Amino acid sequence: MSFRDELELQYKSILNDFLQEPSEGVLYQAQNFSKKAIEQGISPEEIVSFHRNSLIELMTSGGGNFIRSFDLLLEVMMGYGIAYREYLSLRDKQAEFKTEIEIAANVQQSLLDTEIPQIDYLDIGAISVPARHMNGDYFHFVHDETNCVSIAIADVIGKGIPAALCMSMIKYAMDSLPEHRPDPRYVLENLNRIVEQNVDPSMFITMFYGMYNPNSHHFTYASAGHEPGIYYHASDDRFEELEARGLMLGVNRYTKYKQYAKTIEPNDMIILLSDGVAECRIDDHFIERETLLASMKKYMHLPAQEMVNQIYKKLEKLQDFELRDDFTLIVLKRKV
Repeated sequence: MSFRDELELQYKSILNDFLQEPSEGVLYQAQNFSKKAIEQGISPEEIVSFHRNSLIELMTSGGGNFIRSFDLLLEVMMGYGIAYREYLSLRDKQAEFKTEIEIAANVQQSLLDTEIPQIDYLDIGAISVPARHMNGDYFHFVHDETNCVSIAIADVIGKGIPAALCMSMIKYAMDSLPEHRPDPRYVLENLNRIVEQNVDPSMFITMFYGMYNPNSHHFTYASAGHEPGIYYHASDDRFEELEARGLMLGVNRYTKYKQYAKTIEPNDMIILLSDGVAECRIDDHFIERETLLASMKKYMHLPAQEMVNQIYKKLEKLQDFELRDDFTLIVLKRKV
């Protein structure tokens, strides 16, 4: 029996009760029936059809009163009208809220926008796609006067508007730092104090911050609880995890961060990612690390930007084109 048939039987029962003994209780049932009908997409003409069919059956069986039955129909339709107007009001509010969210998302995109450096010694690609309208991930590049390139990637523990507001604050905190930054741990320690003072204690931010020196080809980096980066050795076609440990931003204002260093050889790659990449969900389980690395290897012959675009398309397809979390991926390739 379909839900429509069940509703019709329910209506017949209410009508039968009303014809036998009109009461406030039966009229209250009629009002509740109206709300349920709207929730299930039952149209006004279908309710009239319910009334007609029920009345024919009840009159045939010898019960009921033809004129009085319309008192119940009128009550149901009045309730339907009230519920329908409430539905329209909620729909209008939802449309207004959606418009505001879209405007906020566009403003956030403008605020967090960063220019990917175009330089001789590095090929850089980056992509960041929110799971919803607002992005809880953030990445940022600084190409300073010494020709060093700094890279930040961050992720708020959470989604939606609160996460997006936190990321906007991180953006302004980053902009307040001097363009020439002494080292990654200095950056994280300064940001940590800002987050601890200004962000709700229930929210935390992870961040990976690195700096590439083109003169020495050293990559120095530090992490505040962020998803580990991946390093690709071109000489022996091998991936390894970029070791980096540190407490998330905002937990303890006096946290000190350890700094690490890596020498980047020609054709080697640094891959930075948010947990929306590492923890892509396929059906009811997380993506296997081997599957993720295989996707990276498949497209590594492409320019860095095309590589991250293709990896995103591949992982999006594996998730049936429905992101469960914000997706951010950055690739840095050292040119020969």
